[in-house]
Amino acid sequence: MSKEVLIWPEVVVKKIIAEKGDKKKYVCAAGITPSGVVHIGNFREIITVELVVRALKEAGKEVRFIYSWDDYDVFRKVPKGMPKPDMLKEHLRYPIVDIPDPHDKEDSYARYHEVQVEEDVKKVGINPEYLYQAKKYRNHDYVKGMIIALQNKDKIKKILDNYRKEPLSNDWLPISGYCPDCNTDEVTFSDYDGKNKIKMTCTSCKKEIDTDIKKASYIKLPWRVDWPMRWAHEQVDFEPGGKDHSTHGGSFMTGKEIVKEVYDWTAPTYQRYDFIGIKGAGGKISSSLGNVITLGDCLKVYEPAIVRWLFVGTRPNTEFAISFDIDVIKIYDEFDRVERAYYGEEEIKDLEKQKKIYKFSCVDKPAKKLPFQPSFRHLTNIIQVNEMDIKKTIASYPEAKTKDDKDRIKLRATCAKNWLNNYAPEEYKFTIQKEISKELKLSKEMKEIFKELSKDLKEKDWEDKELHNHFYTLVKAKEVPTAEFFKAAYQILVNKEKGPQLANFILTIGKDRVSELFNLL
Repeated sequence: MSKEVLIWPEVVVKKIIAEKGDKKKYVCAAGITPSGVVHIGNFREIITVELVVRALKEAGKEVRFIYSWDDYDVFRKVPKGMPKPDMLKEHLRYPIVDIPDPHDKEDSYARYHEVQVEEDVKKVGINPEYLYQAKKYRNHDYVKGMIIALQNKDKIKKILDNYRKEPLSNDWLPISGYCPDCNTDEVTFSDYDGKNKIKMTCTSCKKEIDTDIKKASYIKLPWRVDWPMRWAHEQVDFEPGGKDHSTHGGSFMTGKEIVKEVYDWTAPTYQRYDFIGIKGAGGKISSSLGNVITLGDCLKVYEPAIVRWLFVGTRPNTEFAISFDIDVIKIYDEFDRVERAYYGEEEIKDLEKQKKIYKFSCVDKPAKKLPFQPSFRHLTNIIQVNEMDIKKTIASYPEAKTKDDKDRIKLRATCAKNWLNNYAPEEYKFTIQKEISKELKLSKEMKEIFKELSKDLKEKDWEDKELHNHFYTLVKAKEVPTAEFFKAAYQILVNKEKGPQLANFILTIGKDRVSELFNLL
């Protein structure tokens, strides 16, 4: 009997069912604080959950997939590169939800960043139920959770102190918030009455407020207590966490104890995920440092299925880098191999595993037959031959008959164009010349080769291998060094000394167009 082949989302599902029981419905959660640009490293959390959600559905389960925007968190630092930094600086210590959008597009700074993500994740097939924590707190959804925390302050303090070098002060209370007058978080709490009354003091504007927890819209729980409270409130079965939350004494470890001791719930099945790097960029991606690559940036270079494929094929707790250099071509080639293998058009190793990875990579269900595959490598040449014109590039593929075929070319050609404009090394870029550079000096014999080649090109339909061999015949007859011939050809065609494989390149440009250039000599 053959061993069952599982990919990592299916392994996580088995763990969830083992830990949470074989239920009809599960709750899976993710979340982020929109304190700056939400980068591709943050995206790893939501795609991790979405893939587990998909695996649960494949296993016949119902799933509630929630994504929390922690927009009631405090704004601590102005990220580099933001417009209107002085205005943002004036709002430090405010809730993120109450900061004006410096781009003047959305209702708030938080909403600007949320909208970017919500629009982009749809393109890769992610459609969670969004929870906005400022609304949740201001609508008093968590009143019961806050009161339970305050009534169990000693239990919570003991748990947190077990992992602290310096214990919390004896008068510490598991509550935080914002002054209703000046809206900063520079507040302290005292005199909790054991029920729903507490005193808030603003150290900034010196105001003292007698607060009714059941009615106040300006208080919340601190993160270490907020997270486990929400696990219990939403009855979360699965939620991943970043490397920083997963350390000994980190927020998941303390949350696991708090949710059990205080909220009578068990922590969700947990999956740690690692950081993501960008090929050629050193260090951890950071919104505050301004060195960010977003999902939107990735989708300008990679089609949605390939973005998903990169994450499906890499276990969450494995660090990896997303490439924007020449590896982009290799990644497209490898994805196309796997796609062909899924449809039985090519043999590869670990076929069953790779077929599952491909299936989970598809934004929707896989197509019924192999989709049209315009080579990304070839497209980088075709689109430049067509002067970056997408419509002309699509027309260069007469074999593409259906709308789906043409849509695939359009998508990939757009990605190729973006890659060439923003990331490709210089040797991959070219412009087809319309006249011969006056600085180009060629021997009589070399000119005769190109004149003859111009005539030969028009006489028949060439295959690239046959044409390649013909170059050598011409060069040998005129006793011209082969390397000098190729160098001259590229100088004539693209005003560079190197370029794509010459025979194929000439046929891509079009033999009539090339003949005209050679005849100018």
